Amino acid sequence: MHILRRSTVFALAAVAALMSSAAWADNTSPVGLWRNVDDVSGKPRALVRITESNGALQGRIEKVFLAANESPTCAKCEGALKDAPVVGLVILSGLKKDGDDYTGGQILDPDNGKVYSSKIHLTDEGKKLTVRGFIGVSLLGRSQVWERQE
Repeated sequence: MHILRRSTVFALAAVAALMSSAAWADNTSPVGLWRNVDDVSGKPRALVRITESNGALQGRIEKVFLAANESPTCAKCEGALKDAPVVGLVILSGLKKDGDDYTGGQILDPDNGKVYSSKIHLTDEGKKLTVRGFIGVSLLGRSQVWERQE
């Protein structure tokens, strides 16, 4: 009976360790749900779901937090995205792992309709994501810090 209890305790401890390492492993990838925050107001702007397909990351807006005077469409976007609903809009695309970063992608700013080169980098043990949009070289751009939601 004593051996059975020890085996049960060991099995439970092993399962707990595996589950915690699985949760830790999830934080080593940007795949998941992220909240971005407005640079000026400091208020949440949107929830963005990042997924991976064939080694490339893409981010799609799942929810927006709009002020009363803001449009739920991409009014300043061009082409097929003109007046497209912001919810469901792919704003990050083409990012591929490059060391600790994901580079070579693009980011769409629905507020101005412009597309920028992009790179991202996980920080704070995978709880935060630094998202940089830029023109030409990375020095000519701006960064936002997104917070992991799940």
